[in-house]
Amino acid sequence: MAPVRLQEYGVGIFNSVPTKSALKKAIKKQLVTVNDVIATTATYIHGGEYIRLSIPEVQAPRKKLVFPLQVLYEDEYLAVIHKPGGILVSGNGFKTIAHALAQNIKKSNLPDVTTPQPVHRLDFATTGILLVGKTSGSIRALNKLFEQSAIIKTYYAVTIGEMEQNGEITSDIDGKKSRSNYTLCKSVASERFGTLNLVKLEPRTGRRHQLRKHLSCIGNPILGDKVYGIENLILNGKGLYLHAYSLQFIHPFTKKELYLTDGFPERFKKIFGQLE
Repeated sequence: MAPVRLQEYGVGIFNSVPTKSALKKAIKKQLVTVNDVIATTATYIHGGEYIRLSIPEVQAPRKKLVFPLQVLYEDEYLAVIHKPGGILVSGNGFKTIAHALAQNIKKSNLPDVTTPQPVHRLDFATTGILLVGKTSGSIRALNKLFEQSAIIKTYYAVTIGEMEQNGEITSDIDGKKSRSNYTLCKSVASERFGTLNLVKLEPRTGRRHQLRKHLSCIGNPILGDKVYGIENLILNGKGLYLHAYSLQFIHPFTKKELYLTDGFPERFKKIFGQLE
């Protein structure tokens, strides 16, 4: 086999570190050895090596998280759920989407079944569609699709102020190039905000807070954005009006094209009426 970097090759090998980020953390904590030598992020796999993960035993939390989730699609390999606003996708906290997945998703019958894991992230305040891997192989394959930009993501947002009909926004975010496309779908007059817009958003890169930063930088912040909004136009108590609407990709195992959606939130419909 051609040499492959360990942090790429080893994704999903161990059930306790099923994602690329989790494996990278384990490597940096010196928990992974290759042929009994402590591995680094620069370690390559050539074939035939003995890879070992040694992690300290962690006590299960005394309390069990009970948090029902809406499952939008599910098969033996993956699932798609609706992420509510006001909850983290993953992290060290007790209440996260990742911790609630096992109780909401059917266990896969495939040999490489593992703890279901989100394979991408949505901000704490963002609502919408979230993709989950149910097997080690699926988690690796879906991570690869995201890295190859082979999964098309579509969002909708409510923005403030007059906008052009469509446009492309580019900028550097954390030293990396970022690009988003937008299309203005509908506008309504607002006594408080002047104009409110329903905007379709297509991020072409995946930087942190990318859509929020991009819309803010062109003078059209997202309604309810307390971080990147305009000070005298902050809407409190209603959450962030940013919704992950759809995912489109070729299923890595069945090879069928999937177009999966999570319909518009009711609060969007209260502003713009019935939406399709």
